[in-house]
Amino acid sequence: MLRERLSLYLDLIRWDRPAGWLLLLWPTLSALWIAAEGFPGWHLLAVFTLGTILMRSAGCCVNDVADREFDRHVKRTAQRPVTRGAVSVKEALGLGAVLALLAFALVLTTNTVTIAWSFAALAISLAYPYAKRFVSMPQAVLGVAFSFGIPMAFAAVQSRVPLLAWVLLLGNLFWVLAYDTEYAMVDRDDDLKIGMKTSAITLGRADVAVIMLCYASYLAIWGAVLAGRVPAWILAVSLAAAGAQAAWHYGLIRTRERAGCFKAFRLNHWLGFAVFAGVAVGYTLR
Repeated sequence: MLRERLSLYLDLIRWDRPAGWLLLLWPTLSALWIAAEGFPGWHLLAVFTLGTILMRSAGCCVNDVADREFDRHVKRTAQRPVTRGAVSVKEALGLGAVLALLAFALVLTTNTVTIAWSFAALAISLAYPYAKRFVSMPQAVLGVAFSFGIPMAFAAVQSRVPLLAWVLLLGNLFWVLAYDTEYAMVDRDDDLKIGMKTSAITLGRADVAVIMLCYASYLAIWGAVLAGRVPAWILAVSLAAAGAQAAWHYGLIRTRERAGCFKAFRLNHWLGFAVFAGVAVGYTLR
């Protein structure tokens, strides 16, 4: 019985699908390197890496509870543990609370500014699952939630959140809009039937064009920030690698087929890694 429960809990937090927390991790680590102007130290690296994994896992618990009535009508999500009744709402929320508390314990090892901002990050994370009922572009809410590691990273390193952090957050928001709209395209038919609001539905036939514009905006903003902070040739290679992946994703999503859209979403973390690699190597070699 213990092994079965553990297996269900791991399924609930998507342990076998690390792409979700990698999408959160790369911009957060990039912000740490930028804020510290190089390697931020093992303590902050561990805090933000483990904290990202824990909070993404906690978010999955809350999201599945909030969406359980909708998920049963969507082919991709109908067999999630909470949706099919294998894990109770109380269990899922309890697990989510434990994971969030563990993440908060890590934040407590930083400073008061980071601790204060962690409450805002938690509030936005809790609001997102319900935004899909009221907001025509809930992916924008997710974009803020998934980017909040950036100001927290600056807070942890500099004990303040400068304008630079918010510029990076804005750029990252465009990336989240791009990949989560790809994700929403997978479920568009099912979401239309159940009345769910998503960017894929709101954008209609403009979805692919807007996704590509969001990719371009993300790379342009981050490229502008990094210009002069890392060697030009490293920045060029990093942005070229990320841009090539964005162009490949266009080929995957342009026909709007489920398989292609889901593949583009699932592999987006490599695009984020290309940017992080440019940041990390650039600050090492400058």
